[in-house]
Parts: sequence; structure tokens; C-alpha cells
Amino acid sequence: MPSAIVIGGGLAGLAAATALGTSGFEVDLFEARAFLGGRASSYPLALSQNDSDVIDNCQHLLLRCCVNLQDFYRRLGVWDRIRFHREFFFIEPGGRTSVLRAGALPAPFHFTRSFLKLHCLELEDKIAIARGLLAIKQERLSRTDLDRITMLDWLKEKRQTHQAIERFWNQVLVSAINEQLDRMAAVHAFQVFWLGFLAKSNSYEMGIPSIPLSDLYAPGVLQRIGAIRLHLRAQVEKVCLADGRVRAVLATGAEHSADFYVSALPFERVPTVLPELNLDLSQFSHSPITGIHLWFDRAITQLPHATLLDRTIQWMFNKGQGRYLQVVVSASRSLLEMGRPEIIDLATRELADFFPKVREAKLEKAHVVKEVRATYSAQPGMEALRPGNETSFRNLFLAGDWTRSGWPATMEGAVRSGYLAAEAVTQAAGKPQQFLLPDIA
Repeated sequence: MPSAIVIGGGLAGLAAATALGTSGFEVDLFEARAFLGGRASSYPLALSQNDSDVIDNCQHLLLRCCVNLQDFYRRLGVWDRIRFHREFFFIEPGGRTSVLRAGALPAPFHFTRSFLKLHCLELEDKIAIARGLLAIKQERLSRTDLDRITMLDWLKEKRQTHQAIERFWNQVLVSAINEQLDRMAAVHAFQVFWLGFLAKSNSYEMGIPSIPLSDLYAPGVLQRIGAIRLHLRAQVEKVCLADGRVRAVLATGAEHSADFYVSALPFERVPTVLPELNLDLSQFSHSPITGIHLWFDRAITQLPHATLLDRTIQWMFNKGQGRYLQVVVSASRSLLEMGRPEIIDLATRELADFFPKVREAKLEKAHVVKEVRATYSAQPGMEALRPGNETSFRNLFLAGDWTRSGWPATMEGAVRSGYLAAEAVTQAAGKPQQFLLPDIA
């Protein structure tokens, strides 16, 4: 039985290990922390002795177009723990709510009826957006400059109104790609709207795990699906090379060897563990996400989720009977220098603009998670710099949402990269297999 070592227990490493472990490989997965999932993980909150809440570090979700992430959940046997929603709620300050949902018309016209009824947009905004969506459909395969310009450049080129940009394009894209429009390569925005909104009538449906993220890939789940051995709290300190190959990895004071190796480390860790790769990562930088967890003494809303317009906070997720809300701010550079009390005050103050019951409620507890290194920044020009899965060492392969997965830095992108690395391993082993599923369109 061929063997493989996977370095890193985030989604990319888990996807690679799962694919190999169910395909006749003996896999050892090394993770520095005590839990799996990387930046998509959960942990128990201990603000007091009576606390027993388990929280996700930030709300993670998927769309129906994320076919490889769905396949990964099916392989783990946890697909039934994902709940899909068919409505998007846009709330203006003051509480007026608009609902976007698919209707009876076929794609790409399935949103027509609800889109025309959106209260948060004026007629001129809707005309501009419709013109922009049509341009995406027409230009997505013909333009060659989409990785050289920002999405804001493109939106201005298409004469989008200020309100259309702020209340539609910005709300969808900043959350999907975790970058501001003036820093985001247009190629990624095109992909989000084509696959998520235009290609199929149900591809926009939003899936939210009904259990803590870490329960989706708990150690027991991984060990049931194949020959996978987990090594938690086992940081790989060094990759040992010899004769153009990896000979072993050094972890927990001992060397561990296998036939093949997959590095699924974040890009900032690679030069420390694998300086011999000589990857030029000088242009890579991070974009942060901030999750704000708020527990009130009464129900604030019955909505399952909502996108919140014209404020710093962007999304609200109802995590517990309307009393426990998680608020998310993507590309949250403006919050990095703010202290925890200041962020909580900002969130509750802005939340009251949408849900008046906040003003009457008592905030029982709150928690702030700043994911400073949430994703790499998907700026123009980065696609050419993202490395592929193969390296200069014959038995070493790369995975990670920052590698060339065909998607931006999302959970789908991470799983795609893990599958691609696993495919490269099977090819090198002389038993090629395919794990990656094609996009829906």
C-alpha cells in the first residue's frame, strides 16, 4: 500500500487526505493545533465558569455551485448536516427588508421577479445591474484583462450607479472573496456571479452547517473513511530532502517518512518549513475577517440571516433562536486596530439600526474573533503568481487555497486544491485517479 504524509489539517489538507485515504493510500496527517479545520474551525467559549458554548471562529458557508466542497462533505458522511436557504434578505437601516429568491423563469432570468421588487434599489440601479450582469455573461470568456483590473474599475467602466455598487455588487462580492472592490481582481468577481448567480437557477442557494464546523471533520469522522492516521499537536518543523526528493518530515522530535508528501500549509508558513522551494511569495498578502458573537437576553429577529446595507457590519447569522447572533465583517482592515469593547459597541449600535429590539435588549455576553490571516488578498496580477500542485521535488506536492485551484480563496478553493494535489500524487504513484469535479458551467 503506498503511503503519503499530509502537512496541515485545514480544509486543503483534509481534502487531500480524504481523497488519498479512500483510494488505497495509507495517510498520516500532521496538524500543529489540537483540532482540525484550520481557519474553518470551532472551539469552546469560556467567558465564565458556566460557559458551554461552542462557536465557529467565523461563519462559513457554501453555495450550490461549490460542487467539490459538497463532494467532500459527502465523502465524510456529513452532507445531511448542511441546511440550504433559498432566500437572501437585504435590510436597510430602519428595518425595511427586501427578499431575493429564484422564480419560475429559467437561468439566467430566474431572479427577474424578485429583483424587480427589491426595495433597496431604485429603478436606475436595477437597470445598471442588469446591464452589468449581461456584460458578465458576454465578457467572461472574451476579455483577457480581468486579472489586471479591479472589479471597481470594471463596474465604473459599465456605468454602475453608486447605490448599485454599494448595495448590490459590494454586498455580494466582499463577503464572497474577502476583499474590497478596489483591491479585488475582476476575474474572481466574474466567477462568483457567473457560477453563483447566472449559470443555474439554484446555484445561489446558501448552505450553512447545522453543527459546529469542527464536528464536520471530527477525528472520528476522518478515521472511519480510510487508512488515515491523525497526529494532532504535531507541528512539522522541517522537511528533510535528499537527491531531489523528500526523505522525511521532522515533527514532535522524530522523523516520519512516506512515499509521497503534500504540503497544505498557509503560504506564510511555507518558507519556514520548505525554504528549498524558493517560492516567490513577496506579492502575497492577507485580508482579514472579523466575526462578532453577540448573546442577548431576548430574541432580536426571526430571520435566519441577512445582509445589512450601508454599515460596517455586512452580514447577520441567527445562531440560536434569535438571541445569539453572529455578525461578520469581511476584508475588515478598519477593525484591526480597534479594541474588543469598541468593536462590540460598533456592532450592537449598528445592529440596532436594522433590528430595533436590540435597543431594548440586554447584551449578556459577547466575543470577537479577528482572523487576521483569513485569506490571501485576491488583488490583480495574483493569478499568475499562485503556484501549481507540483514542485521541483518529485514526491512533494502543494495544496492550499492560495495555490492555483481555479477558484479564489474560499472553502471550495481549498478543497479543490487538496483534490488536485491528491490527483498529482496518484499520477506520480502510477495509479492516476480523478477527484476534482468540474464546475457547474
